[in-house]
Amino acid sequence: MNKTIRQLLENRESNHVLPFFWQHGEDEATLRKMMAVIREAGCRAVCVESRPHPDFCGEKWWRDMDIILEEARRREMQVWILDDSHFPTGFCNGALRAAPAELCRQGIFMNSRALSREAGRVDIDLGAEGLMEPPKRAFSNPAEAAFFNQPPARVFDDDRILAVLLSQGTETTDLTSRLEGAGLSFEKPAGEAELRVITLSRNTGCHRDYMNMTERRSVRVLIDAVYEPHWAHYAADFGKTIAGFFSDEPELGNGFLYQMGNKLGTRQDLPWGRELQEAVRQALGEGWKEQLALLWHPGTEPETARVHFAYMDCLTRLVRENFSGQLGAWCREHGVMYIGHVIEDNGQHCRTGTSLGHYFRGLAGQDMAGIDDIGGQVMPQGEDAPAANSMGMPRDGAFYHYGLAKLAQSAAALEPGKKGRAMCEIFGAYGWSEGVRLEKYLADHFLVRGINYFVPHAFSGKPFPDPDCPPHFYAHGHNPQYRHFGRLMAYMNRTASLTSSGRHRVPVAVLYHGEAEWCDPEAMPFETPLRALYDAQIDCHVLPADLFAAPGAVTVTEEKNLNVNGQVYQAVVVPGCASLCAAAAKGLAEAAAQGVPVCFAGRKPAFVSETGQPLPEALAACEALPLSELAAAMKAAGVAAPRLVPENNRIRLLEIQGDTPVCMVVNEGTEPWSGCLALPEQAGEWFLYDAWLNRCLPAEAREEGIRLTVEPLKSLFLVAGPCDAPLFPKPEAGEAIPLSGWKRSLCEGAEYPGFSQLEDTVLPDGKALAEAQPAFSGFVRYDCAFTLEQPAPLLLTVADAEEGVEVFLNGESAGIQVAPPFVYELQGRAGENSLRIEVATTLARECYPMLEGYAKMTASPPSNSSGITGRVTLARVRPADAVS
Repeated sequence: MNKTIRQLLENRESNHVLPFFWQHGEDEATLRKMMAVIREAGCRAVCVESRPHPDFCGEKWWRDMDIILEEARRREMQVWILDDSHFPTGFCNGALRAAPAELCRQGIFMNSRALSREAGRVDIDLGAEGLMEPPKRAFSNPAEAAFFNQPPARVFDDDRILAVLLSQGTETTDLTSRLEGAGLSFEKPAGEAELRVITLSRNTGCHRDYMNMTERRSVRVLIDAVYEPHWAHYAADFGKTIAGFFSDEPELGNGFLYQMGNKLGTRQDLPWGRELQEAVRQALGEGWKEQLALLWHPGTEPETARVHFAYMDCLTRLVRENFSGQLGAWCREHGVMYIGHVIEDNGQHCRTGTSLGHYFRGLAGQDMAGIDDIGGQVMPQGEDAPAANSMGMPRDGAFYHYGLAKLAQSAAALEPGKKGRAMCEIFGAYGWSEGVRLEKYLADHFLVRGINYFVPHAFSGKPFPDPDCPPHFYAHGHNPQYRHFGRLMAYMNRTASLTSSGRHRVPVAVLYHGEAEWCDPEAMPFETPLRALYDAQIDCHVLPADLFAAPGAVTVTEEKNLNVNGQVYQAVVVPGCASLCAAAAKGLAEAAAQGVPVCFAGRKPAFVSETGQPLPEALAACEALPLSELAAAMKAAGVAAPRLVPENNRIRLLEIQGDTPVCMVVNEGTEPWSGCLALPEQAGEWFLYDAWLNRCLPAEAREEGIRLTVEPLKSLFLVAGPCDAPLFPKPEAGEAIPLSGWKRSLCEGAEYPGFSQLEDTVLPDGKALAEAQPAFSGFVRYDCAFTLEQPAPLLLTVADAEEGVEVFLNGESAGIQVAPPFVYELQGRAGENSLRIEVATTLARECYPMLEGYAKMTASPPSNSSGITGRVTLARVRPADAVS
């Protein structure tokens, strides 16, 4: 029998959840209570978030950490530590506010001015003419201006001009030597001309008192301010109770706060520094300053592409070495791990500003591949809509549903140091309307895409209701779904243990498009071809070009497959773009020449980014295909993919190659799917595993595959090999047992189980209850009784409810479920039986009247029902289908 399944059936799953625990300086009793409820929710680790704490790395912080660590040791929990006092990581606990200016962030920006056609002397004060002014943000409304337009924390006096360039036609003349202060004098030749002024400044970006990610000494400030003090206090806990540090959304910091779409070629300031300047100087060679003006040119011609690539290549290599590389090395030297994530939103992962310019390089030094999903990014059936998330921010559904998880899954699989670990910060800032039903959808969405570690967002010790980015999973007992959340954590731990038990079989690699977008703002994002394949059950990884340049990382097998650090691909797809970086061009050409199928999606690049030379002959000969033909072309090329009969583009599959093959099946559609699933190498015995109920079921083998029925919000595992555990056939309903005389009572979350007086009701009553009690959140309890002549196995079905359901028969709980239909197998006794159904709502209705400010502006009035919203049926189980 599959070893991991055996361990799960014996309740020996490993821990894969480490929720945020926000610190505000609470009293000792609250800290101890919160650690207890986190552990009782099935979480054997916690990530301590310092952001709201008033005294990070001060006396109060160490007192609070002493308490948390003591509780963690007692409860056999691990503790992770968010590595800064302000969000995002890079503030260095304020150490840069008084540090030498050379350690702070720096940027460059360009302003230009058209000159008259006449020849003659030009005398101009560049400062007075506004040519040294950084780009300014235009705010769309007063609320946005109030939120973003805050006074800078630090003002610097070392702004200076880096270069003054005169552009005439194809000629560029460096006039920098003609400067005297901000004054410029020169003789202008006749003809149209443009003056371009590139200024070096520390007075750009929103976080001017944050570290420079490209400067090693600047990043070291974070180590000295945060990491070393924790080592000094808790060295004995490192690698034991203390698991590691978490960097939250580190950024390059140019541009405007949360600005999206800031591709090269647009008007913006860009990151700079001494190390970066030297790297760019070497990469561009003589006349490097004259070439910098092309950074603000949007064209895709070879010379522009060369400069764009050189700048971003130098920048992101320094981030890899000086930021995540340096922090990761420190952590491993001290026996702990280093994790976190960048802002990936809407493709930002390969841009400057709010991210680090290249997803894989930015997180290269970390021990897990990290992403986050917050605030309505992934939504049920949200592949294309809505266009804005729950916080009113732009939302690219295609990226979130097809690209986000694949970034982390791919890095975890392809980078040996990550050892298959892919982490997602999840559930945060969806608002109080998010409950366990949506959380179950989100969990399955990421689990089936290979994410196997989770940072649920968040537990808060602040008095209820804490307005900071809800939901909060306990909320001092006010959240009615706290126990339901705990069952979800148990499910996620079991599922992640199973999905972590072997390599994932992923037959196609899609080239990461980051380098291509640097040189071409219209480059196709990797998720576009990936979507065309994924909807056809052809799984894909995202392949970074750097691996082609890593010695020994990429080889071609005898079967003409691409082997990348042990992950084998039967084909490679290159998203359409204007140019391709040299590492990818060379590596893919060699693979194609050895018989690996390589194709381009949409269009074929014309040249190599760094050199302007044509693609290597073997790569240029590869076919360019429209997206609609990709899936068929992959199958024609021999790519082995699972087959569904009937086809369904919302069935998601994850194949795990553990001690026996396993396949996770998730239905992201709106209707149940019944059909047959055939895996590429399906032979021998199979059984099914239900991770929610933690039990095995028989598999029905047919000629076209294994017969399955998968409902929305539910998952199943198809497992190869014999099963020596009990098999639980799916029961079928027989004779119906009438239910009537329902009585309803209510109870707020913190008062449970103190229900109000029973009153008569008729089911379903969810809409009527919501209208009668528009501000009620809590538990809705339904009671009735029925009589049996003799003991009998029963099947209870609650078609729908808002949201979590627990059923009690004769006072005994039959378990908690969070996804409809809620089906319970019960054992009735002779005589009278009491039936109770408890439904736990979200806190949306109670908390909506208390929302203020930004949260109030972005939230909609609750429109959901409460309690039971579907039919409730009870039936005897047909004797032939009784549980064995």
